This record gives sequence, C-alpha cells and structure tokens, in this order.
Amino acid sequence: MDALAADEVAPGVYVATAQKFTTNTTIVAGDDGGCLLVDPAVSVADLAAIARGLSASGLRPVAGWSTHPHWDHLLWSRALGEVPRFATPRAVAAAAREEAGLISDVEEGAPGHDLSVFARVQPLIGHEIDWPGPRALIYAHEAHAPGHGAVFLPDSGVLLAGDMCSDVEIPLLDLDSADPFLDYREGLRLLADIPGVRVVVPGHGRVGDGAELHRRIAADLAYLDALRGGGDIGDPRLTEDWLRAEHARQRARAAAPGR
Repeated sequence: MDALAADEVAPGVYVATAQKFTTNTTIVAGDDGGCLLVDPAVSVADLAAIARGLSASGLRPVAGWSTHPHWDHLLWSRALGEVPRFATPRAVAAAAREEAGLISDVEEGAPGHDLSVFARVQPLIGHEIDWPGPRALIYAHEAHAPGHGAVFLPDSGVLLAGDMCSDVEIPLLDLDSADPFLDYREGLRLLADIPGVRVVVPGHGRVGDGAELHRRIAADLAYLDALRGGGDIGDPRLTEDWLRAEHARQRARAAAPGR
C-alpha cells in the first residue's frame, strides 16, 4: 500500500504516522475495499493525505473509531466520507460535555479542520464494532480519559492502544478523575491481560511487538510507583517541555493530601 504512505504492521493493518506528536492513524482493511479508520490525525494536510492514499489504494472508510475524547482523536474530513463513527458511551458523553473546550483545542492545535464533522461520534452498543471486516473487540477503561476504548484485532493480534503504552510519552493521567492513579493501573492491567497480542500500536509513538507491549506496561507501572514514592524520576521519555510540565502536575497531585 505504497500510495497510502503507511506501514503494514500485520496483514491488512496499516499505520500512518504524522510528524505532529508522532500521532498514529490505523487503517484496517475489510471486505470489498471497505476499511475501518481509527483515530485519523492530525493536521488538515495529514487527513487530506490519508484520504488520497486510501483512494489510490482502492480503500474507502466504512466505519470510524475514536479511542478517546481528546481533540486529536476526534478528527474527520468530508473527503473520508459520511460513515458511522463510534466511541464508547462514556467517551461520547465526555465529548458532548466538553465540546466547547475540544473545539478550542483543535483550533489551537491543528487549525483549519471542518468543525461540522469534528467529534461526531455515536456510542457503540456492545463490545465489538459491527463492520464488514476483521473482528474488532473493544476494551474500555478509564485510564487517561473517560471511556478510553482500545481496539483488539484477534485475527491479526494487533492492539490499538490509544494513548497508552507509548515509548515516547509517560503515562498521562486524567487528573479530573477521583482516583487517576488507580484508573491508570486498572487500564494497564486490562491491556496486559488481553491474550494473543503480537503487535501494539500506541496513539503516539512507535509500533512494537508483544514483548514490547509488556516492557512498556512495566515502564508505565514503574513511573506510577515513582510518582507515589515522591522521589526523583529518571524516565527517559521525559524529553520535552510539555511532558515535563504534565509530569509536574501529576507529581503535585500524587503529593496532595488525601489524593
């Protein structure tokens, strides 16, 4: 699928990586040229390139999935077609509740998107996306964002982890949650227990194999333990100013009385 400028990480599963935030878009080929499009991102130009690449490769979206209700995972373009786009019920509710803030975020982070198709997701009923292609099972949890829904493709062993299990980002907690530390640990445990994972695709960062998934989970748990301990944290992913700022916020929350 050279026209798509994407890497085939497993048979029929392609990942295109945008320069901004090292953001991954996943395309799952289905029947009769249809495809499932997960988290298309991130700039207007990126989405236009995805649309052109799909067309050149004989693929057309028939369904979309947003792993969680953050602006860079709720994007769409009219060139991708009018198709049902899903998220977990909690994610849909959060996107509706935070609509004004999300629009502000997308206008600041990637201006120029057609806001009439932004965040137009509907709640998935059940735990599997109903579409004409490989089975796509949803594993919902509360780590990072309300209703975060990872996608597991059991036929190919590919886990689309959303904004989890990254090699370039520390765990980014939902600090609006009553217990973001517990939520994150439970989310990691859920992903660790999925049987048969051979490839992990993070929302941001590099694709890894099954062993790398568990290495990243261990690194994330070590980071959470270090936050709780209050000592120095030498996580090699703390390389950018914005990540260090988020780390400082999380460290303050961990040190707060009665957290």
